[in-house]
Order: sequence, then C-alpha cells, then structure tokens
Amino acid sequence: MDSKYRRNGRLIDIVDEEWKAEQLPDEDILVPLDELPDPEADSADSHLTLKEQSMRWQENFPEPEHINVREQLPKYLNGNVKLLTTRCIIKETEKIAKKTHGALTILKQFGIHECDHKEPVSGAQCILSMIGKGNQKHYILSTQDRDLQEKMRNRAGVPLLYLHNKSPTLEKPSKASYDKVGHSLETNPFISEAQNETLKKIKKALGVEETVDNTKVIIKKKKPKNPNPLSCKKKKKKPADRQTIKKDGVAEGKVRKRKKINDKITAVV
Repeated sequence: MDSKYRRNGRLIDIVDEEWKAEQLPDEDILVPLDELPDPEADSADSHLTLKEQSMRWQENFPEPEHINVREQLPKYLNGNVKLLTTRCIIKETEKIAKKTHGALTILKQFGIHECDHKEPVSGAQCILSMIGKGNQKHYILSTQDRDLQEKMRNRAGVPLLYLHNKSPTLEKPSKASYDKVGHSLETNPFISEAQNETLKKIKKALGVEETVDNTKVIIKKKKPKNPNPLSCKKKKKKPADRQTIKKDGVAEGKVRKRKKINDKITAVV
C-alpha cells in the first residue's frame, strides 16, 4: 500500500509541475492603463475615464466571432444594406485598440462616410452631425450607446437598430416621428401636418368643398344572453308557508281526509 501511494503521489506532483509550466505570466495578460494614450481634450467623452471608454466600446462592438453583422442585417431587413462608418469613429477606436481589437477589425470592413470634421471628434458627436435634424439621407442608426439612442429618439425620422441577445432588433418609431407624420383623428395619418395644410389650400383654391357626413351609425349593443339551461340547477319547490296553514293542520285549497274508525264492541261477561 505504501509503494502504491507513493507512486500515485509522484504522478500527481509531475502533473502539477507541468500545469504550472504551461501557465502564462500575469504581465502578458494584463495591460496597464497608463500605457494607453489619453483622449483628446475637445472630445465629447473627455469626462469619462479611459477604462469607462474601453467598457463602452466593448458593449457597442462585440467580438467578430459572436455576431456577423454583414450577414445578419440584410436577412433581418430583407434587402441590400450598405454599412458605413466615419473617420472620427475609427480614430476614437484606435485610441483604445488594445481593449477593442475586435471592434476595430469590424470597422475597417465598412465603407467610410466623409464627414466635414478637420480634426477628429467623438463618435457620438460625428454621428449627430452626420444625420442632422431631419435625416435627409434616410440613414438607419445602429448603436448600443444609450445616450445616443435617447438623443435620436427626440429627432423625427431616425430608425434605431441595436443588438438584443446577439440578434439585431429594429425599434418602433419614436413619439417625435409619430408627431411629425401627424397621427391624429383630425388629420390624415398618411401625410404630415404641412402637407395637410397645403392640401386644404389647394382644395379651397379649386373650389372643392369637403362634405362632412353627419349621419351617425347606430351600433346595436349586444344584450346579455340567457344561461344554458343544462348547466343550471333545477329550482327546488318551496314548502307551504306557515301562515297559510290553518289551525287544524290543513292548508288552504286542500280537503282533509277522514279516517275510518272501526267501532269495537266489547263483550261483557
């Protein structure tokens, strides 16, 4: 037993030594934050620390092996999709490329939209200037930045696309988009308020009068239906009230039956 135990113990020690030899040193895994370049002072995200910027980029751009945007977006939108980015976004990603190597690899595969910034600004600020107030070029914004999404919801006509559990999701139109289109009972839901006013002026100039139909359609209310008789309990017969019973124990409307009494003759001896 002692020799067997020593032999097994020696094998365990050899495996332990080999496992320790295969481990990588800590300095090869961890990257000091001091070695990364500082963000520019004029950037919109300059108030964030370098670690917070790195975490934001990791959330916005997942690793390439997790999702293939170029293949999934055309299937999801059921059409051809042209993916674009800007030079400002690429410059911002290169600053923290050690932490977001996958995001930088994805960005280099997209087309570049030429922005008007001579000096690079933050990615969010570049996108805001790219889309503008009215989104005249009909861009679809795809971002995971919550602050940027909230700003775009206040602008009408900007579709938002984001990732939910590694799958693309198109958000429903915002309230600002509904207000601009004119979804109300008084206006046409398919035209805007400005178009509706122009249409009224043209009708007035041509002498076309709008006929208002004042006839009201009377909708009959559905009456409650009777219950199913098969599912109802049968009514129990109520006993006669005590007040209707006479003193002799006979109820009203009934005849008392008489009992025959056999007269017994007793013999007296």
